[in-house]
Amino acid sequence: MRTFWGLMRAYWLSDRWKEAWTLTLVIAALTALSSKADVWFTRASAELMNSISFFHDAANVTPVQTLLGNAALLVFLVVLKDAGITGIRNLVSTTLHRKWRGWVNGRFNDALLDGNHTHFHAQHGSPAAAAPDNIDQRVQESIKDMTAGAIGLAMGAFGVATALYFLGGELLRNSVAVKGLDFLGDYGTAVLALIAVALYVPFNTWIAVKLGGMLERLNIRMQKAEGSYRGELTTFLRRSFHVAASKGEVVQKSMHNRLYDDIDTTWSCLNIINTIYMGFELVYNFVGARIVAYGPGLVPFIHNGLDLKGYLTGSEQINALIQRCSYFIHVMPAIATLRANSQRVTELANAIENVQHPQEFYSQTGRSDFRYDRQNPVFGLTIQKLELTHQGEDATPFLSAANLRFRRGEWTFLKGESGCGKTSLIKAINGLWPYGRGTIVFPDGARSFYAAQEVKLQQVSLKQLVCLPGTENDHSDAQVASALYKAGLGDFISHMADESRDGKIWDQILSGGQKQKLVVARIVLQQPGLLFLDEATGALDPEGKIAFHQAIRDNCPDVTVISVMHEAVAPRSLAGAEFYHSVVTIADGIATKRPLVPNLPVELTTILAHPKPVEERWLKFPRRMKQK
Repeated sequence: MRTFWGLMRAYWLSDRWKEAWTLTLVIAALTALSSKADVWFTRASAELMNSISFFHDAANVTPVQTLLGNAALLVFLVVLKDAGITGIRNLVSTTLHRKWRGWVNGRFNDALLDGNHTHFHAQHGSPAAAAPDNIDQRVQESIKDMTAGAIGLAMGAFGVATALYFLGGELLRNSVAVKGLDFLGDYGTAVLALIAVALYVPFNTWIAVKLGGMLERLNIRMQKAEGSYRGELTTFLRRSFHVAASKGEVVQKSMHNRLYDDIDTTWSCLNIINTIYMGFELVYNFVGARIVAYGPGLVPFIHNGLDLKGYLTGSEQINALIQRCSYFIHVMPAIATLRANSQRVTELANAIENVQHPQEFYSQTGRSDFRYDRQNPVFGLTIQKLELTHQGEDATPFLSAANLRFRRGEWTFLKGESGCGKTSLIKAINGLWPYGRGTIVFPDGARSFYAAQEVKLQQVSLKQLVCLPGTENDHSDAQVASALYKAGLGDFISHMADESRDGKIWDQILSGGQKQKLVVARIVLQQPGLLFLDEATGALDPEGKIAFHQAIRDNCPDVTVISVMHEAVAPRSLAGAEFYHSVVTIADGIATKRPLVPNLPVELTTILAHPKPVEERWLKFPRRMKQK
């Protein structure tokens, strides 16, 4: 789906091809029937006009009955065509629209939300591969409008083909000779009609294409401007408290005005081009219906080669043919919108494809040479020759770590000045830092859990929030209730099945501290082997921080913890025991690891912090350690 035509045909070649082709063939059949109904309609219309013209003719012995009969037949055909055939076709086409859009939407959701974290990497573009703006708009509005426009365009194109077949055939059957063009024989009026259509429609279609190109470019600009403004409004509402606390309304208002000015300017240009197009289309319709359509049969009618009924019938059929063949002119604004939407969607598809191999993607704009491996879980987590940089081939490393090893069950406190790279180190370990090099070897079979400082909750049930990253079917209600209780959120156990309370979602109900307790419940439930805490206790008071750590210590005895905190000293238990066994200090761009207690090996620090009896672990120490 990386090209326009690839995007257009993907659904019809997918595993849902039977559904797609069935609906398409039904639409095609109804479109052909609608074109055939145009022939019936033109005949009935000509009969009605003829009955009006000869109402007072002496040969017309039943003028009223003939007039009413022709009028009733015309009304019946209008109802059959517009309310019946066209109405049913609309229902089938909108069903196809719904199915196709749902399929495309599902493909993009699957692609963005894969295990590769594509949604994350796709938003970190570079000069070589710019990140797509307003992904939400592309997935929703652009896909919806694109699929609707494509179906409408396809129906119109097929309608042109069927009109040429049915109406063209009718013109040939009713054709008569034209004086001065005797060499054409009885096909004179038909040839004139086709020449008139062939000259009139393509030339004006060319004009429409030029105007449509301008509309397409303006539509793309409008979508970008609208998306940027909407995105800023969404972001603003999420940080509403911070704007109020900093009294930043004036700056925010200025930003909104600047973004809306872009919308207003583009909208003004779009309105001008739309107005020009509307005037062009109205003039085109009048000339086509009243001049071009009635021209080919005029000469034979003047020379009595056609009676009034034949002349009117032929003119109506030429007019119907012009209208059908003018479909592209009538829908050129929609075509421009379709092309704009398809471009937005294919850009997103290309962006998704580009980041399927993140290191290759980031290597276009910098050095990205990370290697991730697995080893026996006994050896824990190992980091070797790690260097983190920013974008750029010659970027200087801002953080280096020659050799860091984190044993199973070891708790490590990561400290350093703000901006030294603590969070970047954790991101790199988890494959979320783009530039640099090094080797990260994970314990085989160990699950990782990354807890960030800011907790954003999705609009799902409380049980599902606790079960993340799994689903609510992975754990029983009793297990989730136990995890909530151990995390200090026992008061919410009775609301596990609720997505909201008092009209508010959980993200609005829970305080910052409660959200971080919810993270503890997830950790207790998931039992990860590796736990990364990125300032995950920032919203808790000192007692809350101790309870946070104690809950993990009591319920996850073998977990390896690497934690970033702003505190100069790592928290201790209420009994004064150390939670952490070691500390990684980042200074001058170098990360070094040492035992938390000076002059003591990590093994001894582990004993002092572990609740098991000292004798039980002392017996396992090497003799050289005992001698120390």
